[in-house]
Amino acid sequence: MVGPHVALSVGMVEGQDALHSPVVRIGDRCLIGRGSGIVAHFLIEIGDDVWTGHHVYITDQNHGYEDVSVPISRQSQPEKAVRIGNRSWIGHGSVVLPGVTIGHHVVIGANSVVTRDIPDYCVAVGAPARVIRRFVKGDGWIDVSPNESDAHF
Repeated sequence: MVGPHVALSVGMVEGQDALHSPVVRIGDRCLIGRGSGIVAHFLIEIGDDVWTGHHVYITDQNHGYEDVSVPISRQSQPEKAVRIGNRSWIGHGSVVLPGVTIGHHVVIGANSVVTRDIPDYCVAVGAPARVIRRFVKGDGWIDVSPNESDAHF
């Protein structure tokens, strides 16, 4: 469900050819929290049963800043697909940046900034988001040491 207080933006300007079709895919039984924004220029895929808190921002595009002779508002970086796996939860105020894949059954803690991939069955928090817990078959949910938090499981 995308409510009346959610911004959904697809593409940049009238007449622009889409680089991917569809540009946004939101799965079944999803709930996008109030005040959230999804800005897609290339591809954002949100799996089934994904819920977000309020004021979550998901984008596949960022502004560039490299050319100091051009205003930042007129510079862009290449679009990079964003994928959010089934049964995941994105906490209040979180930001998901271009090129990120969030695995299946993942919790992203409130106010986190997701700058890189998060594996399946993990809890990630912070800015930038880091894995702090993961599910291990037979052991259940276990804490992850700071050294392990950068590893892909």
